[in-house]
Amino acid sequence: MRCYLQAFLLCMVFIFFSLVYVFNQLASTLEDRDGWGLKEQGIPGGRSHDDGHLLRKRPGLAGRDHEEGLDRCKSLSVSYWNPYWRLPADVCGVNCLLESSLRERSSSPGKHHGDERSHVAVVACGTRLEETLTMLKSAVLLSKKPLHFYVFAEDDLHEPFKNALDSWPRTAQTKFNFTIYPITFPEENAKEWKKLFKPCASQRLFLPLILKEVDSLLYVDTDIIFLQPVEDIWALLSQFDSSHLAAMAPEHEEPRIGWYNRFARHPYYGKTGINSGVMLMNMTRLREKYFKNDMTTVPLKWEEILMPLLQKYKLNITWGDQDLLNIIFHHNPESLYVFPCQWNYRPDHCIYGSNCQQADQEGVFILHGNRGVYHNDKQPAFRAVYEAIQKYPFGENMETSLLQPLEASLLTTTNSYCGRASHLFTKKLKQSILSVQQEVTQRR
Repeated sequence: MRCYLQAFLLCMVFIFFSLVYVFNQLASTLEDRDGWGLKEQGIPGGRSHDDGHLLRKRPGLAGRDHEEGLDRCKSLSVSYWNPYWRLPADVCGVNCLLESSLRERSSSPGKHHGDERSHVAVVACGTRLEETLTMLKSAVLLSKKPLHFYVFAEDDLHEPFKNALDSWPRTAQTKFNFTIYPITFPEENAKEWKKLFKPCASQRLFLPLILKEVDSLLYVDTDIIFLQPVEDIWALLSQFDSSHLAAMAPEHEEPRIGWYNRFARHPYYGKTGINSGVMLMNMTRLREKYFKNDMTTVPLKWEEILMPLLQKYKLNITWGDQDLLNIIFHHNPESLYVFPCQWNYRPDHCIYGSNCQQADQEGVFILHGNRGVYHNDKQPAFRAVYEAIQKYPFGENMETSLLQPLEASLLTTTNSYCGRASHLFTKKLKQSILSVQQEVTQRR
């Protein structure tokens, strides 16, 4: 009996110290969150398309000015479990408990406050300037509603981006505005995050924490080409149910050629994982959510889960931040809305024969030229689409100066599997171009 009692006491002591350690780590995460170099008044180095000066406004759906003395309760920066004696001086105490529960019931994260803009973010480092500009160009050419671009780039790319976007003709510039941000990671682990997978790719994980006033956001990789208006994928936000906070496409449709189900050494979403190259986010919900995880029984908020997750799985992940997203949504599958592969069509969908049924029926909506296929000869059909958008002169007739040259170029790619499916690349693009041109004609 004495042995059982001693074992029980040892277990209780172990549990007590484990809980103390966990809560100490979580509280420290909250305290250190402001050490990023992200000031509450804005982010140094950000440039606004409107005035070219340092940001004076926080970009957001309603375009509200950032006010001094931001209420930290309203900004949802307080976790309910944090002991009040460790809170910063500008953070309220017990009222946060009450207000947070009221906010969960009364907030409507799917609302856009009458703003018609689609909010699009991209992260560009290294040699990705021209590729990013081509992606932005495809969005501007085909969209009918206004756009706001959030461009996160290395410092030496800020001026080239600004100069290029400012050089576009006025007819194009009236359709969008943009803000340029520096690449920003938590100071303690900046090098580790920056080198994860590809340079700067993991920046996307921190967008909800940097763009605190933005309700919803479409993140896309630099190697994306829109083949229909951005507002069409933006409209998928209205299909979210109350539990959804992000939307992505499956990594594979065909398990026999899937990567995650054959090689992953970590948890992943669903049967074949998800691809994060096109990621639609309700960031209000994402910031509010407490995520289940396999590190602690305590659900963690977004800013609290990222670093512990990296530390646990960094030796087991191959695709960097995409793997971390797979792990998060493996444990929180109810939070993910999965859209079809035609919204994120990659070479994997045609390289071994067509395996995206929705694209076969309706065409490709968004083309994702991953693995550098826009810049080599491995997938000439993908490269043809990229070069057609890149070379198209603003103001010319899109049917004769973009669509017809592209169709002629694609005819030369039929010796490859993706080339044989290239009619799917122009199916939706043709409809989008005709729709835009009809609107231009009606305006005249």
